[in-house]
Amino acid sequence: MKSYNTLLKTELKLSLRGMDMLIFAVIMPVVILVVLGIIYGSMPAFEGAGYTFIQQSFGALASIAICAGGVMGLPLVVSDYRSKQILKRFKVTPISPVTILFVEVTIYFLYALISLLTLFAVGTIFFGFKMQGSILEFILGWILVMVSMFSIGMMVGGIAKNSKVAGIIASALYFPMLIFSGATLPYEVMPKTMQNMVDFLPLTQGIKILKSATLGLPMDNILLPICVMVAIALICSFVAIKFFKWE
Repeated sequence: MKSYNTLLKTELKLSLRGMDMLIFAVIMPVVILVVLGIIYGSMPAFEGAGYTFIQQSFGALASIAICAGGVMGLPLVVSDYRSKQILKRFKVTPISPVTILFVEVTIYFLYALISLLTLFAVGTIFFGFKMQGSILEFILGWILVMVSMFSIGMMVGGIAKNSKVAGIIASALYFPMLIFSGATLPYEVMPKTMQNMVDFLPLTQGIKILKSATLGLPMDNILLPICVMVAIALICSFVAIKFFKWE
């Protein structure tokens, strides 16, 4: 436990120096929330809706940090540490390679948690945000989305030949999901044809879960997204464990 805490402090300092995750996982979702709040304020999401545009968008914004850490951050760090023989060197020390992987997962979890709490605070204080659904259901959905996204990142980082390949794959996954899954461009404003296309993106299903939990919509609406996210988590975790390359 002592070695884990020491390593966590060191890796967290290195991560904060890079500023990438702080910008994309924490600052960017809040900026988008503020922009949406200034433009739409407490306006209903659409005519006759019983919830505001901010309430409709909250789950999507909360997913940005998860996607940034799980799909972009994790694979790049894991593949970089393997290509630099860092994981291999840990094999001959009291610290196992599994420990450093767990440390990285913890760091990106912290980014996502800080982002979620910041969004909640800013939305509540400045734009009157209120969770219409169950907070427990939202937290469970948030954890499921995180596990699924992190499993994708571990799979990509674990099997990619090097950090360059991991970066290409991570970018090909991250940016389409960031732009088209509903995290930035609202899913509801997309044409029906486009909605059918982006439904194939994993994060689209995750955002449906978080949105439904935020707005208190019936569980029947998200049974398919839940099954999809569970399947992604199981398949990607299996591949990551089965074919993970330590060196």
